[in-house]
Amino acid sequence: MEKIVEWIMRAVVVLICITVHELCHGYAAYKLGDDTAKRAGRLTLNPLKHIDPIGTLMLFVARFGWAKPVPVNPYNFSNMKRDMALTAAAGPASNFALAVLSACALKSVWATSYVAPYFPIEKWILHNPVAGFFVLMIWINTALGLFNLLPFPPLDGSKIISGFMTDDMYFRWMEFERKAAYLLMAILLISFVTKISLFSTLIGVPLDFIVDYLIDYAMPTRTGAFGL
Repeated sequence: MEKIVEWIMRAVVVLICITVHELCHGYAAYKLGDDTAKRAGRLTLNPLKHIDPIGTLMLFVARFGWAKPVPVNPYNFSNMKRDMALTAAAGPASNFALAVLSACALKSVWATSYVAPYFPIEKWILHNPVAGFFVLMIWINTALGLFNLLPFPPLDGSKIISGFMTDDMYFRWMEFERKAAYLLMAILLISFVTKISLFSTLIGVPLDFIVDYLIDYAMPTRTGAFGL
């Protein structure tokens, strides 16, 4: 029963994370002059508008996945490179903001709860679905934000660094990005089959640091029994 609750909670958290992430991409583009996402009906908190069926399934089967990319027409921007970089940065920024807000909410739950001395914190979280929800929000949002910041096409990080390129390099990079999506998929599949995750290795240290920092902020008197 606990496993079922955990999977349902994880599914809800994932839907929230990817919905806000994609909405913020579209909203940033809209504010910068491109209404493509708005006309496509993507400026919404309705997760059904942002879900990619295969990408969502892969999240639960292989622990990696993707949402339906928000359509953006960079030719509508007044400054293509800068505005594309800002639009890309809006997604990860929204995930980090959600992680911080979740830590604040977890702090309130912790402050209003009684936990017996020396009672393992991880057990308290397992038996407190509200706390468990916010812990998952912290972990998944931080992981999603860091993963998307990797400067590998077509992740958001590649679009952010492209904003600092020369015009010639920028257009060459955009051409490479279209092909790199298949390379990224191949790397993720190989990682899943071999159980060696290159991307987890790259974001592991900052992920642990940020999550531990937010958990320590939310539950400053925890015994240390809880680990992520």
